[in-house]
Amino acid sequence: MFTANPFVPLAEFIPPAVMQGYLVLMALAVAAGTVFDMLHKKSLQFFARDWQASRAAARRQLGGGEMASLAARTLLKEVATSGEFCKPARRLSHLLMSYGFVIYLLTTIVMVCAYPPAAAPTPAVLPLLWHLGALMVLVGGCWFFFLLRVDVAHEGHSPFRLVRADLFIVTLLASVSFALVWAFVQTTPYLAAAWVFFALYIFFSTLLFASVPWSKFAHMFYKPVVAFQRRVEEANGSSKLPTPATPGGERCPPSHT
Repeated sequence: MFTANPFVPLAEFIPPAVMQGYLVLMALAVAAGTVFDMLHKKSLQFFARDWQASRAAARRQLGGGEMASLAARTLLKEVATSGEFCKPARRLSHLLMSYGFVIYLLTTIVMVCAYPPAAAPTPAVLPLLWHLGALMVLVGGCWFFFLLRVDVAHEGHSPFRLVRADLFIVTLLASVSFALVWAFVQTTPYLAAAWVFFALYIFFSTLLFASVPWSKFAHMFYKPVVAFQRRVEEANGSSKLPTPATPGGERCPPSHT
């Protein structure tokens, strides 16, 4: 199961071109949804106004080298290590989800686009990474969903109480869960069950990528921009935030969980 490309048996019924076209449509849905979200919430205007205000209030001008350094620090901390999360448990759950999703998504693209049935056999490492990525998302996502969400961990609500903000995590977990179940059922003689789980996998995957304007999907693109802008404001002296009081310049209290 873990070393077999789950999309190869599927290609006997669905042409590889159709599967590849689906991937393109989902990429377009994410792009269109993000643009719509930016226009609807006027995020682009907000960032532009904030950037202009920062430049006007700057006490000193930053050079190109400093800007590049700030961008690199943003990539290393907020993007690569989820450093904006103070609590180690919350950070680890997001890292599992983030890296797992990237691994899962990239291997899906490669297995669907580069290894149709007529091509060379799929290297075993690709489906192995696909399963590993999906499992990482599942572990990190369930950890966050059932134990670490603010309304569950701090407000005492049931983890099964859902609001619109949970749309992203719910569809993501459903997508990878049904993907794994579908891949497993393909190793059994129950063909009808495989089609049922494949349909659920596609349904929740489509909902995940098509619901960008209503979910937190677009926040993945906003957060690095906000973090970079905050670093620039601190460096040029235009920040209105109080000076960090904790060691290392962090703006969050020490974490004990």
